[in-house]
Amino acid sequence: MTAQTAIADPAALAAPIGRLWVYLGTTPLLWLLLTVGAYALAVRLQQRLRGSPFVNPVLIAVLVVVALLTLSDTPYEVYFNGAQFVHFLLGTATVALAIPLRRQWPAVRAALTPLTLALLVGNMVGALSAMWMLKLFGAPSELVLSIAPKSVTAPVAMGIADKIGGVPELTAVLVVLTGMLGATMATPLLNALRIDDPAARGLAVGIAAHGIGTARAFQVSEVAGTFAGIGMAASTIAASLLVPLAIRLV
Repeated sequence: MTAQTAIADPAALAAPIGRLWVYLGTTPLLWLLLTVGAYALAVRLQQRLRGSPFVNPVLIAVLVVVALLTLSDTPYEVYFNGAQFVHFLLGTATVALAIPLRRQWPAVRAALTPLTLALLVGNMVGALSAMWMLKLFGAPSELVLSIAPKSVTAPVAMGIADKIGGVPELTAVLVVLTGMLGATMATPLLNALRIDDPAARGLAVGIAAHGIGTARAFQVSEVAGTFAGIGMAASTIAASLLVPLAIRLV
């Protein structure tokens, strides 16, 4: 077959491209590059739209990667074999939150009392409101218990769900959805409530939307990101203590 014939015949090109995709799909580098590339394109799209919170890079990247996995019929284990490098860097990124915290420490120390009160109230109200809403609509107890730690980072939330009788896998999905919705809705909601203080805005996002919300807060300002990081980290401890209490109230 000549080169001109191959170009003119799409079917002739489909077979080698398909074989190439199958080969690349078994290498860790492919899914690592696709994950990073999807997020980078999502960030560029958000920048083009003037930083709109409704164009959340995490949400867009998740949708793109899920679509690619579905279309290529790639098992999650194969995907994670490459994406685990990004997963490893999450720990480094979390530790790096200490840098802006050190810079903003005078502001954090000055607001320590209202910050602690907001953490306690925010975690309790977050758990109670979600459980009461589901119970009002007659949701099964497993779902009610699974949604209780929705605003905490996924590994901790799954551990809490397992201890209180929830479904850890369902909790993980709810945590991701909570983070994406929180990061998307926080800016317009806080604007509507006329809350202008970046520390208060950041803390609220960190308590309600954990790591995904914290990443969004850092896009706004370092002050907001720092307080969001505090809210995210402290909520892992507060939720472990308050969620069992909230379950008794429900």
